[in-house]
Amino acid sequence: MSFYPLRFKTQYKDKIWGGQKLKTVLGKDFGNLPNCGETWEISGVPGNVSQIINGAFAGKTLQDVLDQFQHALVGNASWETYGREFPLLVKFIDANDDLSIQVHPDDKLARKRHDCFGKTEMWYIMQADDEALLNTGFAYTITKEEYLKHLSGKTLHQILNFEAVQAGDVFFLPAGRVHYIGKGILLAEIQQSSDITYRIYDFDRKDDKGNKRELHTEQALDAIDFKGYPEYKSKYTERVNESSPVVECPFFVTSVLPLQGKVARDFSHKDSMVIYVCIQGSGQLSGDFTTENFTMGDCFLIPAALKQWALEGDAKLLEVYIP
Repeated sequence: MSFYPLRFKTQYKDKIWGGQKLKTVLGKDFGNLPNCGETWEISGVPGNVSQIINGAFAGKTLQDVLDQFQHALVGNASWETYGREFPLLVKFIDANDDLSIQVHPDDKLARKRHDCFGKTEMWYIMQADDEALLNTGFAYTITKEEYLKHLSGKTLHQILNFEAVQAGDVFFLPAGRVHYIGKGILLAEIQQSSDITYRIYDFDRKDDKGNKRELHTEQALDAIDFKGYPEYKSKYTERVNESSPVVECPFFVTSVLPLQGKVARDFSHKDSMVIYVCIQGSGQLSGDFTTENFTMGDCFLIPAALKQWALEGDAKLLEVYIP
């Protein structure tokens, strides 16, 4: 079988806090939706499995190809660990309003409660309005009792850590870290393949039918990490035509690759698929397959069996693999 980079049909998600940037900035047409909060670009989540739109596998789903080719698609270690469950979910998120304050369970708790993976994730900020803020973690270590006091008093903002953001900022959010994306932020998200969110507080807002969204106060308690940390923003150095790791965890490694001209990539030493997310500019992906053009907002999955290719253009990419 001749493998090649896979492209997928974008899935659009209408959200109460969504806006227009996925269309105006990334050029994604979400049709008749009044707004769009998220696009799911590469997903194996049941009920939301991505469909391939290019090459010999066009029309098949990611699950179809994973079932057929197994480790040749994702890598030996990934297949042995995750089997038929695709390990990652790739999204773009447009926060036209604040998201809810929330937390995600880790693998152990998610498997026990929901029979699925937990959710460790990372954010790459693609665009941010002036004075845009996000929350990641607590400003200092607190007790469960302090947390509950602030939760009932609707004063959580007094104990949360806030970060002013700009394009290029990266945040790693291990499962258990309380967080929310503030209004005015467009970002790319790499995460474990999970859609489990415990909503802690939703600012008492109502949907178009006058209903408040469900909260998960009790479920969240067992998931939250109440520690404060000295640093929340990931540090990294960009080097042109070099892949610079910015997030390394047991579930994925993400690097930033600024591209100017042409660079060869060789993954013969890696046992993993590779995902590219174009976060700036445009270019081409070439090799022993049909050349694929890409622009900001495009995503590719390169099967593990494919080891060498070239990237060319004036662009910036996230390069993701399973360690």
